[in-house]
Amino acid sequence: MTIQFSGLATGLETGSIIEQLMNVERMPIARLEADKTWLSNRLSAFTELDSKLKSFADGIKDLNYRDTLLQRSVNQSSTETLTASVSREAHTGANYQVEVVALAQVQKSVSSGFAEDARFGTGSLTLTVGENIHTIELEEATNSLQDIMAAINTADLGVTAAIINDGTEAPLRLILTGADVASTFSLDDSGLTGGTTSLGSFNLDDGTGTIINPPIQAASRAHIRVDTIDIYSDSNTLTEAIPGVTVDLLKVREGETTTLNIGLDKGSIKATIEAFAKGYNEVMSFISSQSVIDQKGGGILGGDASMNTIKRRLQNMLTQTTPNSGVFSTMSQLGFETQRDGTLVVNDQTLSAAIDNNLDSVVSLLAGEEGAVGAATQFKDYLFAMTNSGTGMLSGKKESVDNNLKRIDTRITSMESRLEQRQKTLESQFSAMEMLVSGLNAQSSYLTQQMDSLSNMMNYRRR
Repeated sequence: MTIQFSGLATGLETGSIIEQLMNVERMPIARLEADKTWLSNRLSAFTELDSKLKSFADGIKDLNYRDTLLQRSVNQSSTETLTASVSREAHTGANYQVEVVALAQVQKSVSSGFAEDARFGTGSLTLTVGENIHTIELEEATNSLQDIMAAINTADLGVTAAIINDGTEAPLRLILTGADVASTFSLDDSGLTGGTTSLGSFNLDDGTGTIINPPIQAASRAHIRVDTIDIYSDSNTLTEAIPGVTVDLLKVREGETTTLNIGLDKGSIKATIEAFAKGYNEVMSFISSQSVIDQKGGGILGGDASMNTIKRRLQNMLTQTTPNSGVFSTMSQLGFETQRDGTLVVNDQTLSAAIDNNLDSVVSLLAGEEGAVGAATQFKDYLFAMTNSGTGMLSGKKESVDNNLKRIDTRITSMESRLEQRQKTLESQFSAMEMLVSGLNAQSSYLTQQMDSLSNMMNYRRR
């Protein structure tokens, strides 16, 4: 490592001078770094624009198809026994009378109480689940109630076991629960011998038709009647009983019916159309924030041709005529009104009247019909093309920015290498200057000494 003492001969701060000269030399690199920041900020802005375009596209996807636009609703006379929800497959104008006869439930069996130190002998327990028979072997070291519970759960035959403590003198009870309504089961302990107590059998015919320890809750399927037609299910949620309607059963009320009326959800239809204006406005507001207006404002994308092209395209699609068989041909007829800043407001009265009086024409305008592309479909297709991950606007911008950043980095690396050599050259030159000045100073000092000696000799002779 070279140690340099700056300005010892000249008195100049050569280290500071070199630093300042190098700062001047580095100014082009500083400009390149600023260019990198500018490019990165532009890419961030394009990414934000892409996000708003995607959000707009997602918000209008339900306008693109007739079925998704015409959302259904269900009105029920009571919510005491069931609740219902509908999808677009439900038939509008239909009504159904639904009676809840039985709820789906799994089998549950509970043992009598046992002491915590109870042991149940050795041998085999037989667990029968439907047609499946499983034998559980108990030994001296594995015949506690906890061991039996673990063995049943490990068997994984559609029955789970648990233990509860009821707080009595014999507090432990074994609870067996079927996995589903089809899992009827029995447990036979006749294969056990010895032990301090008997486990007891569950739901087992003693041979005379009497059930030993019957379940506290028998397995049963859900049973409803829809317009007097009996329908059964293994679940209390029925999705296929009524087309497009999901019915969740809550309580049995045999002989009592709940009326379900299926209609169009005009409130949701209206909200879906209004969502178009929200997505459109978010895009336009972002573009306006980037634009210079009356020589004021402006963002990093101000003046960008691609951004302005998007703006003009969206505005043109908003005002163009969309041929169809209905009474509406432009978005403005649905109540969309353009403001001076380019955003939209929706005239609630105009939109409500269009939905109430000419809903089919609203759908034809937005979703299209055979041989005619709807206005919302045109927006959706354009937005999807612009936000395509491989060929969209952001993809092209990112590739261009990445290429420019690579070129700048290459130039910076080259310039840094050259400046490193330049700094070494300056240091050598100033070091040489210091050595030269130091030599001259030494000569000057020597000559001064010689002149002083000569002067002293001459003065002596004169005396």
